[in-house]
Amino acid sequence: MMESWKRNALIVGAVLGLISGILAAYLLIQRAEQSQAQVKLTAQDGVKVGISVLSVLRQIAELGSGRR
Repeated sequence: MMESWKRNALIVGAVLGLISGILAAYLLIQRAEQSQAQVKLTAQDGVKVGISVLSVLRQIAELGSGRR
């Protein structure tokens, strides 16, 4: 059986991912409504977001390593 701290870490990560995804979608919707146009995401936008997400994941992975 999975240790409780591992299960808790997975649950917290899943909830934070869900909340951040909903917030991102909400912000896109707000931007579209303000400009009264449909927001179109380009491949360049996708690459920027992907690199940013990888950077954040790398920082999270290094939290417990003690490196700075």
